[in-house]
Amino acid sequence: MLKSIGKSLMRVQQKCVKKQKSDEVDKSVSVHGDEDEDVVVLAVQCCNCSTEENKQCNCDHIHAADDQNHANSNSSFTHSVINMVGMLIGLGQLSTPYAIVSGGWVSAFLLIGLGVMCAYSSHILGTCLRKNPKLRSFVDIGKHAFGSKGRLVAATIIYMEVFMALVSYTISLHDNLTRVFMGTSLKHHFPKFSSSQLLTVVAVLICLPSLWIRDLSSISFLSTLGILMSLLIFVCVAATALLGHIPSNHAIPVLQLHNIPSVSGLYVFGYGGHIVFPELYTSMKDPSKFTKVSIVSFAVVTGIYTTLGFMGARMFGKDVKSQITLSMPPEKIVTKIALWATVVAPMTKYALEFTPLAIQLEHALPSTMSCRTKMIIRGCVGSFSLLVILSLALSVPYFEHVLSLTGSLVSVAVCLILPCSFYLKICWAQMSYPLLLLNLFLIIFGFLLALIGTISSSSFLLKTFQLHHSTSPT
Repeated sequence: MLKSIGKSLMRVQQKCVKKQKSDEVDKSVSVHGDEDEDVVVLAVQCCNCSTEENKQCNCDHIHAADDQNHANSNSSFTHSVINMVGMLIGLGQLSTPYAIVSGGWVSAFLLIGLGVMCAYSSHILGTCLRKNPKLRSFVDIGKHAFGSKGRLVAATIIYMEVFMALVSYTISLHDNLTRVFMGTSLKHHFPKFSSSQLLTVVAVLICLPSLWIRDLSSISFLSTLGILMSLLIFVCVAATALLGHIPSNHAIPVLQLHNIPSVSGLYVFGYGGHIVFPELYTSMKDPSKFTKVSIVSFAVVTGIYTTLGFMGARMFGKDVKSQITLSMPPEKIVTKIALWATVVAPMTKYALEFTPLAIQLEHALPSTMSCRTKMIIRGCVGSFSLLVILSLALSVPYFEHVLSLTGSLVSVAVCLILPCSFYLKICWAQMSYPLLLLNLFLIIFGFLLALIGTISSSSFLLKTFQLHHSTSPT
């Protein structure tokens, strides 16, 4: 991790040095794009260019922006698949057995269907980015489609998604650390913290340096580790079933319709990664392969979710916990491995989840500010945000309800509603009638899913919170 942070610092420093040299050699500077785009120093004499950020250049020179963007696009097809799968897989697989049991085995068709829908919405995000090479992020697409209102909505949803997802990751980290160190009592001088809470604080502090990493190719090593941990969890659950530690003979309900709204939130959360997909697209050496990356990534993730969901449901039935690792027999070695893998997996997510917020923060900072100063501000804001998230996660430790609320309230918007809305607005003139109907259907379906899911998960969360406080000793 330290090596990757060092490499990122060196890249930032080299870019700053190049920029200073360019300013010394060429006195003519042209600034292109709007307030959300990077400031690019051009080594070209511009005839009638305005240096104001909100005015476009009218000259016919070839701009250096495209060359710089191409130079920074260094992720291969494999790197892109690793980053996308690493972004998607994680807490979704832990909760899938619980969701299958709660919703019934018929709800697995909803899981697979949502995987197909989200793969399609990932594809159309790439189409929107191809329409305008200047678009670099989810917020840029929103602004290009609907102006300042689209930018505001997209940014708000992104911040909510990042915040709530990281709260869910931290709750999972705490729950599994509690199981790993069950029966362990640490001697410390913080009477308000339990041993498990203190361990969670330490784990989050270990993750803080990863928020300073900016380059996606450097972050890919964290994605790789996250994928390996997720696959390890899958193998451990399968080994538990195959070795006979738990007989896989529990019946799965056919359909429990009253639980489908909250279950849909759990399913959608497992596919929520679209806010990072524009960055993945622009970081690719060959962006034309983005659709193939999406198909491969969603196929892998959907296969893992479905298989693990049925295995866990068959092994534990109605007794399955919201996280499959918490249901496994604690004395078995495979359980200990799975628990440690579940502890490590959320720790690999913080940097990639924070990337969209970090990029938007950089764009909001003054262009006159040095690269090193921007990096320090970005790292400090990320560190402070993570500490706030830690405090909230320790205060509301209800994993399944927080995860379902996150999926219904924001993940549906990120995965279905906003991408389809952007695509309709940007590509309306070139769209066929069947494609128009498909996107309208996905938008309406997304709104219904968000509405009923948010109401259901909020109700469950509120009831659980009230029950916990009414039964806790005063």
